[in-house]
Amino acid sequence: MEKLIVDYTAVAVNTGGRKGHVRTEDGMLDFEVAMPKEIGGEGGKTNPEQLFAAGYAACFGGALGAVAGKTSLRDSEIKAKVHLGHYGPDSFGLAVDIEVKIPHAESLEHAQQLVEAAHQVCPYSKATRGNIEVNVKAV
Repeated sequence: MEKLIVDYTAVAVNTGGRKGHVRTEDGMLDFEVAMPKEIGGEGGKTNPEQLFAAGYAACFGGALGAVAGKTSLRDSEIKAKVHLGHYGPDSFGLAVDIEVKIPHAESLEHAQQLVEAAHQVCPYSKATRGNIEVNVKAV
């Protein structure tokens, strides 16, 4: 494995797990987390899947910008859907669907090419590759 040259490190601290508190070392994020109602929690607060979706969408947008060339990304939108599920008792996992709208692409096929190129360079995509199912699609 290639050695990473670190340019930036984000540090977040959690207490209480999924029913607790998260804060970043710099204080930019500081909030309560809760399990979603859909899986038996109280809801009403953010959760790890939402945070992962937000981070992945933003990172993928940056990767798309890196590969877009002359294609304008004005009015583009990246939607990351992070799915929490299970493989059996006590065996949980994630899957991700990324849907990308690029209104100024030459065609839907061209947009799909850009999305696939972004998927190759996005750090989140690299981190998840081979570990979870990630589907990317231009819409």
